[in-house]
Amino acid sequence: MRVKICGITNLADALLAIEHGADALGFVFYSPSPRSISVEDTKAIIEQLPPFIQTVGLFVNETKEAIEDGVRKSGVDIAQIHFDIDDEFLGALEVRALPVVRAACREDVMQFADRYRLVDAYCEAYGGSGKRLNLEWFDGVDCSRIILAGGLDASNLHELSGYGFYGVDVSSGTEASKGRKDPAKVQKFIANAKSL
Repeated sequence: MRVKICGITNLADALLAIEHGADALGFVFYSPSPRSISVEDTKAIIEQLPPFIQTVGLFVNETKEAIEDGVRKSGVDIAQIHFDIDDEFLGALEVRALPVVRAACREDVMQFADRYRLVDAYCEAYGGSGKRLNLEWFDGVDCSRIILAGGLDASNLHELSGYGFYGVDVSSGTEASKGRKDPAKVQKFIANAKSL
């Protein structure tokens, strides 16, 4: 199971996540978020990371051009598109992109079924709400291209056993406070996810 630790705002938290086995780090390029970080600060962190760690920039309600510019200036590997888009928008992007499905019902989890995608619980805000998805929505679904997000923490990861999710994405479930990681929570979350 791949693990992405999102809401990284500083180098210490980035290195902590990597030390405990994170496969990817997420940086939030959305200024209203308490976990927001600038592309410049993200670039400074990425330049100090060891190799073979994927970095992801989260974009909300941005144009194709702004997303491409943000990816290039920050140095992230993948753009996480956290707003309503279609295949045409994704296909036009000149950077690697991961669509986010904000699922409000069972049918929503099948959006972008032919792609790797992140499925999160629908909420008015964007990400980090801690709201959980109904796991029954994934019964009988091929989850091998789904990264699950929303309300996950070390104590409930065991519920994902048997679904075959490609990975999990966590932000609030590993925090001491918004934008700051709790070392014990990070360690326990990654260990539990990797044991599935």
